[in-house]
Formats: sequence, structure tokens, C-alpha cells
Amino acid sequence: MSTLQRIRSWLTVHPVALDAALALGVLVAMVAGSFIDPHAEHPDKWGTRTPDAPSITLMVLAAATLVARRRAPMAVLAATSALTLVELVIGEPRAPVAMSVVVALYTVASTTDRPTTWRVGLLTMTVLTGTAMLAGPLPWYDQENIGIFAWTGMAATAGDAVRSRRAFVAAIRERAERAERTREEEARRRVAEERLRIARDLHDVVAHHIALVNVQAGVAAHVMDKRPDQAKEALAHVREASRSALNELRATVGLLRQSGDPEAPTEPAPGLVRLDELVGTFHSAGLAVEVARADQEATLPAAVDLAAYRVIQEALTNVRKHAGQEAKAEVSVVRVGPNVEITVLDNGTGPDGKDDVEGEEGHGGGHGLLGMRERVAALGGTLTTGPRYGGGFRVHAILPLKNRTTVTEEAVRP
Repeated sequence: MSTLQRIRSWLTVHPVALDAALALGVLVAMVAGSFIDPHAEHPDKWGTRTPDAPSITLMVLAAATLVARRRAPMAVLAATSALTLVELVIGEPRAPVAMSVVVALYTVASTTDRPTTWRVGLLTMTVLTGTAMLAGPLPWYDQENIGIFAWTGMAATAGDAVRSRRAFVAAIRERAERAERTREEEARRRVAEERLRIARDLHDVVAHHIALVNVQAGVAAHVMDKRPDQAKEALAHVREASRSALNELRATVGLLRQSGDPEAPTEPAPGLVRLDELVGTFHSAGLAVEVARADQEATLPAAVDLAAYRVIQEALTNVRKHAGQEAKAEVSVVRVGPNVEITVLDNGTGPDGKDDVEGEEGHGGGHGLLGMRERVAALGGTLTTGPRYGGGFRVHAILPLKNRTTVTEEAVRP
């Protein structure tokens, strides 16, 4: 850091010292100006007059008040104006005490608003100039009287310009900081949404495949001694379900990879095109599932397709886990106008033989229904769940084909 920068930093920390130095400089300028006579005919005007004791006293007092110009700008302006008025009336020859008023008026204009600057500036200019013209020893048209009007006017204008520039710079800085905060908040919001989406995908994958693994492992343990062929088949299903779980987990976690990491699988996210495969895994686990589709198997937007698949997957997983061994499920996919409606019904009972009517708290009290509801709501759809009349459980989802994501994509498509 250079010497000039150190001095500037020190003066910023100690503003009173800066004001004292300014006051000393103004005093030197006033005393030096008091030795110059603008009316002298001699080419060298320096030393043509000498200030008297009252003028020296007024200049010292006016300069001393400038030390407090930051703490009390209005009071300093009033004090310097009063001392200047005295000098304008009694000074002969006149000393330039008005220099202190110029500095004080600049300070007021740079620290207050524009209306205050106009009122105070016009009042100061009028009072000082009028007093100099009417009560002073010089003719009213003398250049010293006109100089008071000009210098006070320029001081008010310069102070107002500095205040405006400071306000403009502060507004620009505040706008930039607000924009930076907004970007950070938006980034955090997007991260939170992405984490929630990944958490839902992980829950769907793990809940579905682990439920199948658990069922098939139980079957294998039950028939291991008496029917080893069936046990071997159940273990094969366990291996297939675990492999599928690992593949889907790898694809989901691959979204979190950084550049330079091993490439994630490029297999697309599951959709209704894999519905038969999904139902087949539940058939293998001993759950009878009937599927009815009236959607013409049309191509759906990727987000809607994935949400429909996950809703069916989670609903069937809940049926297998909570509806009892003899439960049956029905899955329907229907295209109704601008929506796709997904319905999963079961006729099961809970493990204790009672109807599975756990309702909104969820088939088993986990987070499955909550995850489905959040996934559907993210697309602008609705999800209703609850017990069926006569026993069983019903999951009904309405997914709009023109969700917010699809509309945005179409809007930017050339």
C-alpha cells in the first residue's frame, strides 16, 4: 500500500482530522485573500491592504466552526453565515469570511435532500447578498457583492450534484447486491427441488425393488426344503430385482456426478412403455394385477410419463406390502381430454384381516403416498387416495399433459 493510500485510509477512519485539515486550509485561504485588494490600480494587488483585528477574529472563528460540519451541518452553516454577516457590515476593508459559508453550504447540500438544499441555498444567497448590497460599505453593484451570490450558488449546486451521484452509486450497488442475493436464493431453491426429485426417485426405486426382494426371499426360505426348484426360481427373481434396483439407483445417482467422473448410464427414465414389465415383476411376486389401458398408448411428455409410471409402481408396491396375501389389484390408464388418469384399486385386507383403510396417512404409514402427491402436484395434477367402499384401497391420479414444463418447452421450441 502506498503512502497516499495509507493517508487516505487513515483520514477515512478519522473524519474529524480531515475536517480540521480542511478548516485550516480555509483559514489560510481567507487570511491570504484578505491581503488582496481587487480594487487596487497597481498590477501587483498582493499586500495592498491589511486585515484588522476584528476581521482576523471572525476568520478564525468561522474556520474553527467548520471542524463540526459533519456532525451539525445546519448549525455550522448558521454560525458561519452569522459571522459573515458581521464582516459584511463592519469590515473595512472587507475580509473573505464568506469562504467558510461556501464550504458549510456545500456540506449541507451534499448531506440533505434537494428540496432542503433549494430552500437553504436560496435563503443563504439572498440574505448574504442582500446584506452586502444594502448594508455594506461598498456600492451594491460591486463585484465582491456579486461574487458572494455566485460562490454560494455554486456551492449549493456542487453539493447537490455530489449527493445525487452518491445516491446513484448506492442504488446501483444495492441493486447489484439484491440481484446477487436473488440469484443465490434461486440457485438454492433449484438445488432443493432437485434434491427432492432425486429423493422421490430413490424412494420409488428402493421401495419397489426391496419389497420384491423381501417377498421372494421369504418365498425361497419357505419352500427351500420341500420345493428347491421353486426356491431357485424365487432366488432368481431376487437377483433380477436387485440388479434392476442397482441399475436404477446408478442412473439416479448419476445425475449427481461431476465432470470427469465415470459416465452415467444413458438408458432413458422408465415410463408407461415398461408397464407390462413392471406388472410382470409383481406377478412373479404373487400379486395378481389386471391392466386396462384406454390412452391409445400415445406418447406422453417425459415428466408425465415418468410420474405415471412411478405412481403405478408405488401404488402396487403398497398393495403388495400392506393389502394381504390374497389381494388383487387393478390398474387403469385412461386418456380423458387434456389429462391422463391413473387408477390403482385393490380388494385387499391388512395383515390382521381387517380392511386396509389407512387412508391419507398412507398404506403402512410411510412416505409413499406423500411422495406420489408431491410428484403429481409438481406437474400441476391432483392425487386422491382412500379406502374403497366394501374394502380395499384406491389411488387416483390426474396428470395434465400440458403441465408447466411442457408449455415452457413448447414456447421456446423454434
